[in-house]
Amino acid sequence: MLRRFTLAALATGLMAVGGLTHADEDTIKVGMSGGYFPFTFVEQDTLKGFEVDVMEAVADELDRDVEFVTANFSGLFGMLESGRVDTIANQITITEERSDKYVFTEPYVYDGAQVVVKEGSDAIQGVEDLRGKSVAVNLGSNYEELLRELPYADEIDIRTYESNIEQDTALGRVDAFVMDRVSASQVIKEKPLPLQLAGQPFSEIRNALPFRDTEADRELRDQVDGALSSLREDGTLAAISERWFGTDITRP
Repeated sequence: MLRRFTLAALATGLMAVGGLTHADEDTIKVGMSGGYFPFTFVEQDTLKGFEVDVMEAVADELDRDVEFVTANFSGLFGMLESGRVDTIANQITITEERSDKYVFTEPYVYDGAQVVVKEGSDAIQGVEDLRGKSVAVNLGSNYEELLRELPYADEIDIRTYESNIEQDTALGRVDAFVMDRVSASQVIKEKPLPLQLAGQPFSEIRNALPFRDTEADRELRDQVDGALSSLREDGTLAAISERWFGTDITRP
């Protein structure tokens, strides 16, 4: 299987990366941020992470090549809509708004939204303590929407970031950040930052792969969905999850 890694420059606009047509049926082009540890990240110029391993396994199952295209998270759906990528593998949560625009595979990650604070902080014990606090979320993620659904959302200072929500929380520039519990736990375990989880997850999230809602893309979605099902049944998804997280997050 051929694996390619392309960087899409989004600071001043999208770089042309040769949008895939379905005549090129040997390659699946996958968008990801490369900045969401441990799901997708770059280490020593190598793209790594749970999502990378899953998509490589999917490509192997379908006997296809895979090409990864990295860009800021906020630009990934634009790349999908323009045909620069076939799908996005970046902890994409199924939401009502997204389901109105895209077709999804069955979920392959089950998780929850988690509040994280600076280590030693006792002012925030969970999501119920976010009133009057500044809370960072990644730009374009569904966590802003989850926070705005809270009955006291107008009392929370929600700030959107392209990156560095962990560092700014550790430095006290914001009171907390929200991401999925699995990623938050791994950040605390692996990175030298004084952070801690605050309470339990406050919303269940299901992550899947989105595709454009066209006949050709639905067909590709079905093929990828079938590959994910086979990988779940033969234990490959669980093994990848255990390797990255020490637990199986691929089943509810």
